[in-house]
Amino acid sequence: MTGLSTREGWPEGMRLIVRRVRPSRRHLKKLTAFEKKTGWRYSITATNIRHMWGIAGSHQIQFLDALHRDHAEVEDRIRTGKAMGLHNLPSQSWQINAAWMLTANLAADLDAWLRLLTLHDSKDLADAEPDTMRFRLYHLPARLAKHARRRWLRIEQTWPWANTFTTCWNRLGALPAVT
Repeated sequence: MTGLSTREGWPEGMRLIVRRVRPSRRHLKKLTAFEKKTGWRYSITATNIRHMWGIAGSHQIQFLDALHRDHAEVEDRIRTGKAMGLHNLPSQSWQINAAWMLTANLAADLDAWLRLLTLHDSKDLADAEPDTMRFRLYHLPARLAKHARRRWLRIEQTWPWANTFTTCWNRLGALPAVT
C-alpha cells in the first residue's frame, strides 16, 4: 500500500500497513459500503519505523502491526484517565493542575490495582468502565456505625452488588502487609 499513497508532505520512509479482519458486532455499524460488500474490515496504520535496533525481526510487517495494535491498549487507558478527572483541569495555576493530575493518576492506579487484586473473577466488573465501577462499587449505599468501640459498615441488603463489595473488601483485608 505504501506505493499507492497519494498523501503529500509525509515524512520520508512513511509506510502504510493494512490489516484485514472479520468485523465484530460492535464494528458492524461503522463499516463502509466496500467493507459491507466484501465482509472484511480494514484497518490502516501509517508508520515510519523501519526496524528497532537490537530486536530481531522488528523490520517485519507483522511485528510492526502487533506493535501498533498493542499501543491501542495504552490509548484505552487514556480514556480511563479522562474519566478519572483528567478531562478538565480545574485551574489556570500550574501547581494546582499538577496536583490535580497526580491525584487523577493515583485514582486510576488504585482502580487498576483494585480490579487486578480483587475483581479478577468478576466478569462484569473486571473490565468495566470507571463510570460503571463508580455506580456499582464506589458509591456505596451503606452506613458507618459505632458500637462497643468498634466501627461497623452496614450495607443495604437489597443492593445488587453487596456480595461483590464484601468479597472485594475481604480480599483487600487478606492481602499481606507491605514490608
